[in-house]
Amino acid sequence: MLAYARDRRRFLLFGRRRRVGPETHRRRAEVLLESLLTLGPTFIKLGQLLSTRPDVLPPEYIEVLSALQDEVPPAEWSDAKTVLEDELGPVDERFDEFDTEAISGASLGQVYRGRIDGESVAVKIRRPNVEPLIEADLRVIRWSMPLLLYFVDDARSFSLENLADEFAKTIREEMDYSREAKMLKEIRSNFEGDERFRIPAVIDSHSGSRVLTMEYVGGTKINDVAELDRKGIDRSELAEALQRSYLQMIIDDGVFHADPHPGNLAVTDDGQIVFYDFGMSGRVDDFVQDKIVDFYIAVANQDIDAILDSLIEIGTLSPEADRAVMAEVLELAIADARGEDIEQYRVQQIIGQVEDSIYEFPLRLPKNLALVLRVATVVEGVCVTLDQDFDFITTATEYLTEQGYREESIRQFVSASGDQLRDTTESLIRVPPKLERSLDKLDREAVTVTIELEDAHRVFDRLAKRLIYGLLLSVGLISTAIIYAFRGLDLAVIVSGSLSALLIVLLFLSFRRRRRGLQATPQFTRQNLRQRRGDE
Repeated sequence: MLAYARDRRRFLLFGRRRRVGPETHRRRAEVLLESLLTLGPTFIKLGQLLSTRPDVLPPEYIEVLSALQDEVPPAEWSDAKTVLEDELGPVDERFDEFDTEAISGASLGQVYRGRIDGESVAVKIRRPNVEPLIEADLRVIRWSMPLLLYFVDDARSFSLENLADEFAKTIREEMDYSREAKMLKEIRSNFEGDERFRIPAVIDSHSGSRVLTMEYVGGTKINDVAELDRKGIDRSELAEALQRSYLQMIIDDGVFHADPHPGNLAVTDDGQIVFYDFGMSGRVDDFVQDKIVDFYIAVANQDIDAILDSLIEIGTLSPEADRAVMAEVLELAIADARGEDIEQYRVQQIIGQVEDSIYEFPLRLPKNLALVLRVATVVEGVCVTLDQDFDFITTATEYLTEQGYREESIRQFVSASGDQLRDTTESLIRVPPKLERSLDKLDREAVTVTIELEDAHRVFDRLAKRLIYGLLLSVGLISTAIIYAFRGLDLAVIVSGSLSALLIVLLFLSFRRRRRGLQATPQFTRQNLRQRRGDE
C-alpha cells in the first residue's frame, strides 16, 4: 500500500502526481504476487479478482496477477474426511470406493475421486476450517480499506470500495457449494443436446453446502496441443466451438462459467469440450447483454462512434471523457490489431488498449462487467493457443448474424431513423408559431434571460483566494513598514514580516497551474501506442 501510494505522489502524502514506468509497476506487482501467495486462500482469490479490474490497477499489475493460479497443496485427508462425513455420513457407507489422494487442490476446496453404484464420480470438499480464516481475512481487508482510500483519487476510491464489497460477496458465494451446484445445473441445461460440449452432472444425493459430488469426466488438458494433435482432434474447430460457447453463455443465456483457464477446460477423446469448476460463475442482465451485442457489432463494423456509445451506456467510459481522445485510442487500437487482411483483428488487443486507457484516465469498471471482461480475454488466449490464426471477430460476427442480432440491429436503426424523421417533421410544423410568439415578446420587451455559470474548474474560488491573499498581503506589508519605522527591528516586525512572506508564498502557489481532469491527449499518440505495444 505504501509503495502504491509512493508511486502516485512525489512526497507520499502531498506533492505533484508522480509518473512511474512499466518496469517499476511490474516489480511492485511481482512483490504483491508473492505477498498474496504467502497470505493464503483469501488473498489468492483477491489477487484473481484484482486481475479483472483495470480500473483499479495499472496494466502491468493486471498482467502479473493474471498468471495467479488457484492451486495450493491439499489439506490432510483426515481433516477433509471430517468435513465429508459431517455433511454426508460415513465414507464407507456412502461410497463404493473412495481414493483418499486428492486429484487437485485449490484455496477453498480440493477434489477426490470415488465410485457410486459403479459410476466414477468427482467429489469436491471444502477446505477444513476455512470459514473463520476467510472471515478474519475479510476483516483485515475491510479495516485496511480506509487507509488505502486515503492515498487514491475519488474515482479510484469508488472502484476500490465497490471491489471490497464485490470480493466479500464473491468469495462467500464460492464457498457455498449448493450455489455452485445450482449454477452448474443451469449451464448444463442450456447446452443440453449440443454434442460439442460435456458438462458433468451433479449427484444431488451426495452433495451439500460443503460437498459437491459430480459425474467424473476425464480428458486432455485443452492447452496440451501435442496430445490433441496425437489424437487427431481439429484444434481450429475446437477454438471456434469454445468461443461460440461463451458467446452463447454471455449474450443468450445470461449465466456463464467465469473461470475458463486451461486447468478448468479439457477435451475428451471424441473432441468434446469439458468444463470444470463452476465456483466462479456469473450472471449478465438483459441491459448488459444488449450493450455487449452493440459493442461487438460496432467493432465488427469498425464504427468508432458506436463503440464509444456502447462503452458509455454500459458504464465503462465516463460521459465527460474526451470523445476525440478516446476515438483516437480505439482507432489506433483497431488499426494496430489489424492483420494483413483488413478484417482480421483481435478483440483481446482492443480490450488491452481500452484497459490501459481505463487506468490512465481513470474510469470505473462496473461490477457486473469485470468477470465478462476477464472471460473475454482468457478465452481468446486459449483459442489462440489452439489456433494461432484464430479470428475472434469473424467468429463473433458469424454468431451474431446466425442468431439474428445484426439483422435486428439494422431494423432498430431503420425504426429509430423513421422516428427521428417523424419528430423532425413535427418540430418543423411547431417552430413557426413559437418563433412568432417569441418575437412578439421581444418586441414588447417582456423577455427575461437567466444565466447560470458552471465553474467546473473552480476559477471563481481561485480568484477569490487571490483577492483575499492580495488584500492581506497589502495590509501585512504596510503594517510591517509602519511598525519598523516606529519601533525598529523587534519581534513584532519579525512576526508581521513572516506572515507577509507566508502570504507571498500562498499567492504564488495560487497562480501555479494545476493538472486537473483528463490530461490524456499526449499519452495516446501513435508513436507512444506503438512503443507501449513493443514494451509488452
